[in-house]
Amino acid sequence: MPLAPWAIAQGYDEEVMADAIWVSVPATTANIGPGFDCLGAALSRYNRFGFATAEVPLTIQVTGAERDRVSMGRSNLVYQAFCQLFARLQRPVPPVQIQIELGVPLARGLGSSSTAIVGGLLGANALAGSPFSTVELAAIATAIEGHPDNVVPALLGGCQLATADDQGQITLCPLDWHPSIVPVVAIPAFEVSTAEARRVLPHDYARADAIYNCGHLGLLLRALATGNGDWLRTALGDRIHVPYRKALIPGYDAVVAAAIAAGAYGVTISGAGPTLLALTAAESAPAVAQAMAQAWTQAGIEGVGAEALAIDTPGAIVTPPPHYPSTPSPSPNAAM
Repeated sequence: MPLAPWAIAQGYDEEVMADAIWVSVPATTANIGPGFDCLGAALSRYNRFGFATAEVPLTIQVTGAERDRVSMGRSNLVYQAFCQLFARLQRPVPPVQIQIELGVPLARGLGSSSTAIVGGLLGANALAGSPFSTVELAAIATAIEGHPDNVVPALLGGCQLATADDQGQITLCPLDWHPSIVPVVAIPAFEVSTAEARRVLPHDYARADAIYNCGHLGLLLRALATGNGDWLRTALGDRIHVPYRKALIPGYDAVVAAAIAAGAYGVTISGAGPTLLALTAAESAPAVAQAMAQAWTQAGIEGVGAEALAIDTPGAIVTPPPHYPSTPSPSPNAAM
């Protein structure tokens, strides 16, 4: 790809990136109904991040449909995570050239910020000689993000439950996702800010609501593991975040109803939204995607993209430069 004039002016060096470490990080869907702030799954859309030591202190290049919305300075989240890792090592941050290839929509509830955090940490860890284990990287990523439901599946792949004990120590629990269950995402053109999605939540919940979510989360884990569609129809119920956040998503009820009518087992908000996640059988997935997009269009929302995805199982993958004698490294899962 030819360099843009701004890249040349900033000292971006294409030859430097030929020796880059590359990190591929999957999108995620978090909460998944009753699993608020603890449950998430990796999806088959990706952001890619390249890291190479450079002569200049910092250069960032971004490609993709939303590149103009990404900071190319020190406030860039990838670079912030990169710096955090070196801070924990008490080592100076090396001059670095970063390339970002966007494949995950920004601010739509698909974990774009988590891909940046995981990508920055893994790039820094690789350049530093891999001093941190996967579990340690998960803890650092959670500390940056504030909760584990996106960053853990982005790092490890698959469906993941993550929770902390009273001392803040995180326990990671990989979960089975039956291959017959297909995630369908409907992604509108508008955004919902995470801050606003947090603000609308109550500070306290009734005991009945807590009991409701405990029961539904247990049922959801068994439904995902077994592929039991009848269980899924009940299990996606939630009283912690969905009832409050759906008001931020125009056309929510119509899209949910259309997906159910087309054969989906259930629908919930992906992350903080506005993307909606439907779980369905493979044979119903095309019809569910089409119905969700049409319902949003009929509600006056343009630019909706709806598609069936797969559960990404490798998670984040670090690929060393071509001149390294080793083959591309597997998922960080291998380090556990």
